Amino acid sequence: MASARQSVAEARRVVVKVGSSSLTTASGGLDADRVDALVDVLAKSRDGGLREIVLVSSGAIAAGLSPLGLVRRPKDLARQQAAASVGQGLLVARYTASFARYGVRVGQVLLTSDDMARRAHHRNASRTLDQLLAMGALPVVNENDTVATDEIRFGDNDRLAALVAHLVHADLLVLLSDVDGLYDGDPAKPGTSRIDEVTGPADMAHVEIGSAGKAGVGTGGMVTKVEAARIAAAAGIPVVLTSASHAGDALAGRATGTYFHRTGRRSADRLLWLQHASEPRGALTLDDGAVRAVVQGRKSLLPAGIAAVEGEFTAGDPVELRDAAGRAVARGLVNFDAKEIPMLIGRSTRDLAKELGPAYEREVVHRDDLVLLPG
Repeated sequence: MASARQSVAEARRVVVKVGSSSLTTASGGLDADRVDALVDVLAKSRDGGLREIVLVSSGAIAAGLSPLGLVRRPKDLARQQAAASVGQGLLVARYTASFARYGVRVGQVLLTSDDMARRAHHRNASRTLDQLLAMGALPVVNENDTVATDEIRFGDNDRLAALVAHLVHADLLVLLSDVDGLYDGDPAKPGTSRIDEVTGPADMAHVEIGSAGKAGVGTGGMVTKVEAARIAAAAGIPVVLTSASHAGDALAGRATGTYFHRTGRRSADRLLWLQHASEPRGALTLDDGAVRAVVQGRKSLLPAGIAAVEGEFTAGDPVELRDAAGRAVARGLVNFDAKEIPMLIGRSTRDLAKELGPAYEREVVHRDDLVLLPG
């Protein structure tokens, strides 16, 4: 455990995620003292720029509640977006002013899962974050709540933080909550204890995880934090989960919170986004030969292997690839509109090119835009 914590202290690029409950009051509105306390820790942890930090911050919707006269987080998307529109400006202004005390510049980056599943958008996000860090700025990332629809939302910033950590090739992910780690039961009840480290899924087999936060202003809970830790750890990034009040200890590598060991290796950036951040817009049913080619042979999906299509989607959208029993075996970015697929079903690319032109001599889903799903 000591060596693991030492690697935390030595991490050069760190993604830190903080939730709404750690930044705002229960009634809405930013708590300037809480923001400043977090900034104090992060600015000092940068070690004069030797360590790079990306901050994934919730709080835009919560910050917009009080100014709009809302007493609680609204359930409908339109009012959430209105609150985010007001609150995001307040949130970034607060961070800008607070980090300015240390001479640190802040850059705002707003993302949707749709942005990240598309190749060009994904590259742009990666380049922007890398350039901000190279220029000595501290990126503040949030979901773009003002434009995201129900279909393309991350749903919680914990998962967003795990994916951003992978996107920027972080050495460490720190998830800050209102609880000081993962417990083997409800931490409010006697007899429960904090889990110091998680080496793999087996360590979680008998853990009861709650879903609700204390303050009632966020969307996440311990479930989303554990899922985020699982995603990051599987992508080769260790995770520390603790409370915002222990952020300094966590970043310094001291024994606080719960440490999640790496369980996998890094994979292609976009494939992680495709698997965890995309919402399929439709589905393609494959024949048995195509399933074997895609799953076992890691091949592209050709028109000849498609048996059926459903949904409304356009070229570039994520779609599910299913076997004859309806089980999802993969997810990929499709190269054709849904209305084009029926005339391609079961046909060879050579015949299609002869009849419809060279634009049709291509894969329906290229293997580079395809990720297999656990079966």
